[in-house]
Amino acid sequence: MLTRIRKKLDSKGFTLIELMIVIAIIGILAAIAIPQFASYRRKAYNSAALSDLKNTKTSLEAYYADNQWYPY
Repeated sequence: MLTRIRKKLDSKGFTLIELMIVIAIIGILAAIAIPQFASYRRKAYNSAALSDLKNTKTSLEAYYADNQWYPY
């Protein structure tokens, strides 16, 4: 009987309950992180588009300053 208890205490690894709790925590964290990531990605895309528009405006103004007309 005593050897059976010692063998059980010396066993290594995780129980099924512990693994299920870890998976649930990871799922909760993923449910929080994925929408935030999508929001950050959308904001970055919009910022890049605005930056491209400002660069286009600057280059068109420089062209106008050199040639006194805008390109077609």
